[in-house]
Amino acid sequence: MLIYEYKLDGSRAQFAAIEEAIRTTQFIRNTCLRLWMDARGVSRNDLQHSCAVLARQFPFALSLNSQARQAAADRAWAAISPFSSCSPYKRRLHANLNTLLLYLSNK
Repeated sequence: MLIYEYKLDGSRAQFAAIEEAIRTTQFIRNTCLRLWMDARGVSRNDLQHSCAVLARQFPFALSLNSQARQAAADRAWAAISPFSSCSPYKRRLHANLNTLLLYLSNK
C-alpha cells in the first residue's frame, strides 16, 4: 500500500469540508458492505448502483461527487472480493469480522 503524508495549511472551513468528505465516504463504503452482508449474490455493479440510490436518499451523500462515491464502492468491493470463494457460514463470519475491524479503525 502506498501512503502519502502531508501537512495542510488551511482554514477551519476547509478542514471541516475534508472531515465531512471522509465521513461521507466511510458511510457509503459501510453501506455497501452492509448491502453485501444482507443480500445474496450482490455484484460489483449492484454496489455501484447503490451509490446513486444513496445520493438520492441522503443529501449529505449527494454533496460528494459521483466519482468519489464510485471510488468508495470500489473500495468496499476490494474488501469483499476475497470472500467470494468462502462458504456462506465463513462468508458471514468474515464479513462480521471485517465490519468490526472497520468500526474499530474509525474510532
